[in-house]
Amino acid sequence: MDESNKDVPEERRVQIVQEILGLIDANRDGRISRDEFVRFIETDGKTLPDMGTGPGHHGDDEYEYEIHHWEKYHDENTKLEDLTHPEDIEHFKKHEQMEAEQERLEKMSKQSIIESNIPSKFRRGN
Repeated sequence: MDESNKDVPEERRVQIVQEILGLIDANRDGRISRDEFVRFIETDGKTLPDMGTGPGHHGDDEYEYEIHHWEKYHDENTKLEDLTHPEDIEHFKKHEQMEAEQERLEKMSKQSIIESNIPSKFRRGN
């Protein structure tokens, strides 16, 4: 589901699903039950392999940025004006978008009626 996976071909996606099913789906019914997953992780002590797609092989987007970019190009002495790499710009743009969306949702939650949610057929003058 991560945006970085948008270019992964469908054939590769199917292959990944089959590989994961092969590892965890003990009864071969094409589904992974909670019990099968718990057995795989806790009982057998295994982990999911890195399939080489998108972030997540270490953690979430923030952690991936930290270990793959920040630690390579920056340190504790880095100033805001030093964050000029395309990865920095993209990372902080994403934060700005998330903050703007959060502000929009907070503003909407304070309204008793949200006009944009009213279908046009129920509005006056339409």
